[in-house]
Amino acid sequence: MNNKTVGFIILNINLFLFNILGILPAKATNNTPVFSVVNSQNNPEQWRGISNRLQKLGVNYCVISLSNVKNKADWGKPQVLFLPNVEVLTTEQAIALDQWVSQGGYLIATGPVGNLSTPGVRQLLRKLLGGAWGFSLNTAENLQPTNTTIPNWVNQSELFGIVRGGVIIPNNSPSQTAVVWNSKDRPLAILTTEKSTLLGWRWGTDTVAPEGLDIAWLKASLNRHLKLPVNSKLKIANPAPNCQPATINTQNQPQTPTSPVQPKTISQNVQDPINQLEQNVRLDVIPNSNLPIDQKEAIALQTELENLISRVESAHIAASVTNLSRVTNSQIKKIEPRKTAPSNLEKTLIKARNSVKYLPLLIEQKNYAKARQLWLQTKSDLWQQFPINQQLAQPEIRSVWLDRGTIVKAGNEAELAKIFDKLAQSGINTIFLETINASYPIYPSQIAPQQNPLIRDWDPLASAVKLAHARGMELHAWVWVFAAGNSAHNKLINASPDYLGPVLAANPDWANYDNKGNIIPIGQTKPFFDPANPQVREYLLKLYTEIATRYQVDGIHLDYIRYPFQDPFVGRTYGYGKAAREQFQQQTGIDPLDISPSQRELWQKWTAFRTQQVDSFVSELSKTLRQKRKNLILSVAVFPLPEYERMQKIQQHWEVWARRGDIDLIVPMTYALDTPRFQRLAQPWISSTKLGATLLVPGIRLLSLPSIGAFDQLQLIRDLPVSGYALFAAENFNYELEQIFNSTQGRKNDPIPQRQPFRTAASRYAALQTEWQIVQNNGQLSMSAIANTEFNNRAKELQIALNQLANAPTAINLITARKTLTRFQSQFPTWIQAENSSNPYQIKVWQNRLLTIERLIRYGERRVNLRRQTSTSVN
Repeated sequence: MNNKTVGFIILNINLFLFNILGILPAKATNNTPVFSVVNSQNNPEQWRGISNRLQKLGVNYCVISLSNVKNKADWGKPQVLFLPNVEVLTTEQAIALDQWVSQGGYLIATGPVGNLSTPGVRQLLRKLLGGAWGFSLNTAENLQPTNTTIPNWVNQSELFGIVRGGVIIPNNSPSQTAVVWNSKDRPLAILTTEKSTLLGWRWGTDTVAPEGLDIAWLKASLNRHLKLPVNSKLKIANPAPNCQPATINTQNQPQTPTSPVQPKTISQNVQDPINQLEQNVRLDVIPNSNLPIDQKEAIALQTELENLISRVESAHIAASVTNLSRVTNSQIKKIEPRKTAPSNLEKTLIKARNSVKYLPLLIEQKNYAKARQLWLQTKSDLWQQFPINQQLAQPEIRSVWLDRGTIVKAGNEAELAKIFDKLAQSGINTIFLETINASYPIYPSQIAPQQNPLIRDWDPLASAVKLAHARGMELHAWVWVFAAGNSAHNKLINASPDYLGPVLAANPDWANYDNKGNIIPIGQTKPFFDPANPQVREYLLKLYTEIATRYQVDGIHLDYIRYPFQDPFVGRTYGYGKAAREQFQQQTGIDPLDISPSQRELWQKWTAFRTQQVDSFVSELSKTLRQKRKNLILSVAVFPLPEYERMQKIQQHWEVWARRGDIDLIVPMTYALDTPRFQRLAQPWISSTKLGATLLVPGIRLLSLPSIGAFDQLQLIRDLPVSGYALFAAENFNYELEQIFNSTQGRKNDPIPQRQPFRTAASRYAALQTEWQIVQNNGQLSMSAIANTEFNNRAKELQIALNQLANAPTAINLITARKTLTRFQSQFPTWIQAENSSNPYQIKVWQNRLLTIERLIRYGERRVNLRRQTSTSVN
């Protein structure tokens, strides 16, 4: 007989004794809540399922509104606190929770608890729960016991079934793996400590777990600490009569419509999806914190210091190229290696490398506070060594989003000119000017119903085009596509918070809806158009055509080219506009409102249908605009979510647009507060082979980012195979950053990659050659005499091919350049093999720069072919 069977028999004997003999380890009366349940603002859609399960549990409980919690007493009188899917806690609430647990309380938590909270709160929750939600599983999996002895409290057959959940990552603190997922590597599904139980799925959600399984797990978890009465016949009170503090009203939940209804605008203070994305990849180093550093975090800390050292070195090599740009090749070869005393840079690098070696020792000694202090000090020292007073940038896309607020604040062309002067002097060459916001154009349109009321007596778009071109910059009209309004903008123009914007107000049938009948999804601020509506599509095509033909804009920049954020596995879905429902029903015979995410095949059809509405609009828009203006650049601001997750949550399949050649620039909003996070967000797309010849331009958010931190992210971009960057936004472009940019990239006459890709490729390669010569002369690059001769001959051959292509982009020059570059790339690792072992980062940087040149050539080839095709079709 195995351990599981024995435990199961023991548990049933215990239950028998409790029933027959009346042995109740914990007393409960009709009016006493056994445990407290937290209702938070970020799970209103889930609360109905949670409440239904709680009422079938068979014991009294107390409901606590999270918004009322200010101190430890507010967590209520019961000994056990249940946090179902509570993703946001304030610092004040987390401290109160820690105090409550330290005085004898027990926690049961489910789902990604605290994952959208601040770094300090997440660390505290990891300590209380013994770990944290790591990531969602792509498929539903079976729960199964670990191979070790099964605890009695989980010896019940009804606990084990199929669930759609996530992987729990344990800390080093004392904890037990109670249950795992029956998938590869058997990841952790449930984690327990002496004071807590963490269930790795969103409890109370029908599309995640069966109701019976959810109830069984809550009962089992409660029994760990309370020994609940068996077959209790207590009257259920929701909330219990003596529950303190006050409870919230769970009535009047929105109902699923049978047809589109009048808009309901339910506002909740949930976190911005971009912030949520950044939170998922944060690497936080809190000063003086002595919380344990696990092996994964230790490796991350050490790796980041090593990478930062390399970025500093790489920046100095790039600066050396610019400083010697007027020196001939023969003069460079005559420069003697330095024989002076070590500079501040060299001393800092030596000290930093010693810190990298010392850091693991401090962690091994459990001196975590000192390890964090050393890491932060070393990072600060290295940041101070960036050559921010020297020219170092090569030709690249240097773009910035010029937001509506900054335009409105300017108020006239003369003030707007000052902004363009500042940006031009800083080396910015591409402006995404916010032209359509919340359905309001900033220019007097003959298509849109109303110009933005915040713009008075001028045409900012006409002014911006003139100002940009006079300064050698490109001006791209930034437009909101399917987002039709904005409650935040309503406040600025003194409109009702529920106002849907001028277009939807005039055309209510164009609106989109969620599965509860809301135009504005719960927790969000923007109503959306229905992309399946032919009238919507026709209107938007006319509007963007007007911009492209009335104004000499260089490009159109598409934003909100998606559906609003959803989470089908917690009952938040969107896309039920009148036209979409009718079209899908014609195709399938099924109203999409009748489909549940649990119906996998049908749900994927519905998801594919919505995704196709966006895909086809991008394709149609691209063809329409390029027939009008064959040189027009199309770009898109997109979310860098994993592809499958993105399909489910916003139906934005931008890889398809890139491969088809519908767009020229992909601008992922890779916003993060430090460089490691930024790299984790951007790297998958930089390395992607799914983008065809489209150029990738990662986005950097300046808000709350130190100026030198922004420079560090830029240096990473320059070390990766990327053609430039986009800064969000002009309103955060401060004086300190302006000074750094003036010094490091404020050059004129550099080619703009999206407009002159072949010239850019030749220029960047010339800089790369100079880098090799400088490093070789300094004794930092060693090659055999034979390899050196061949390397120099092939390098010169490539330089000639790229220059010929830049001067005359003919078919034969294009073929020659591609062939020469491919041969050089294939042989490069062999030539640099000796150096590769001593400085692998720099070798990778050089390979990345060659790859950037390759991508520029591919992009340029597509642009040339596109212009030819467009000319042919027009003729």
